[in-house]
Amino acid sequence: MKASVQGFQDKQTGSGALFEDVYLLDGKRTPFGKYTGSLSTVSPTDLGIFASRAAIEASGVPAEDIDQTIVANIGQASADSFFLPRHIALYAGAPLASTALLTQRICGSGMELLGQAAEQIALGKANLVLGCGTDTMSRFPLASYSARQGFQLGRPEFVDLLWEALNDTAAVPMGCTADNLAKEYSLAREEVDAFSMRSQERYAAAQASGFFQQEITPVVAKGVLEMGDFKPRKFRCNGRDGIAADEHPRQTTMEKLAKLPCVFSKEGPTTAGSASGIVDGASALMVASGDYVRANGLQPLGKIRGFASTGVPPEIMGIGPVPAIRLLLSQMGLSLGDIDRFEINEAFSAQCLAVARALELDQDKLNINGGAIAIGHPLGATGVRLALTCLKTLQRDNKQLGIASACIGGGQGIAMVVEAC
Repeated sequence: MKASVQGFQDKQTGSGALFEDVYLLDGKRTPFGKYTGSLSTVSPTDLGIFASRAAIEASGVPAEDIDQTIVANIGQASADSFFLPRHIALYAGAPLASTALLTQRICGSGMELLGQAAEQIALGKANLVLGCGTDTMSRFPLASYSARQGFQLGRPEFVDLLWEALNDTAAVPMGCTADNLAKEYSLAREEVDAFSMRSQERYAAAQASGFFQQEITPVVAKGVLEMGDFKPRKFRCNGRDGIAADEHPRQTTMEKLAKLPCVFSKEGPTTAGSASGIVDGASALMVASGDYVRANGLQPLGKIRGFASTGVPPEIMGIGPVPAIRLLLSQMGLSLGDIDRFEINEAFSAQCLAVARALELDQDKLNINGGAIAIGHPLGATGVRLALTCLKTLQRDNKQLGIASACIGGGQGIAMVVEAC
């Protein structure tokens, strides 16, 4: 069998591709640091290097075999942001002759890069691809787009790019889209808070069992990243101890959640407790052809079976996973009942609950280790994290098929079917 791809398009719903003989070898991620927390002083380039080096080591492949590097990064949060994909590739050890590319589909970028990697392999353009998503959201800058042209005395114009990332100027702020879905699907505040509580509790249980340690690579307090003749890259965490575990998860109660004010609309129900965390972090996965896997005697985590993306109205962008999942399953000849585990990004509790209600999902299959309400949502890294967590969960639970999916700001959805080996 050779790696192959078959694309599909439906003008009413979206497009995607189905794959044969394309594998996900293994992956790692940094801990996700809380807003202005331990990782807030580390550039997204350096976080990407950390995750990529760890993913290469976990996969048991030599970095010099990498043919391409595909990176997702949403917020330009370091001075070398224009060079970010190439710098991650080079400092991870990829050959000089290999290429590096940046891809951007906002919240779905990490999943998009995995699909693009699979396409490159199926087209015969690569045998081994490093895929990495990274964002230091704490470092999203204040920017002036007009200062170079001058400004009136006392009236410089600056925008907060972190805030702007949460606001779709064509429609409504991201949180309002969750409130819109809550109204459309009759989701009560108590139900939304209960979902948030469940995410925190499930994460805590998975963390206590050691589940997340297998996908996390610690970041030391400070150091230097070196590779060959390239200039050394110094980094320093915001604190003296480095970071070895996710910082955003918290212990809470239904009573505490109920006291939080609604953030985006008077009616709510979205609060700070039912929105995904603003965090910093990077995730990486190695994607390979079946020929490469067999030639090197590797034992991969699983296969990429297919992925699809769709467009939805911007004001209810959170429903995006629903048509994406339906389109992909229909193209694969599968049903929701064939899927053993779902990792659907919890951009907001109301959003994820609306998706679950629309699809009539079994809650015992959905985000069973918690989700972004607890872990956080570093925009470019999340899609890779979802795929990695989905495969690790399938492997742990001795299950076969999983779906990773995310809604996307601006009105899109993306979904990927993975199969455990």
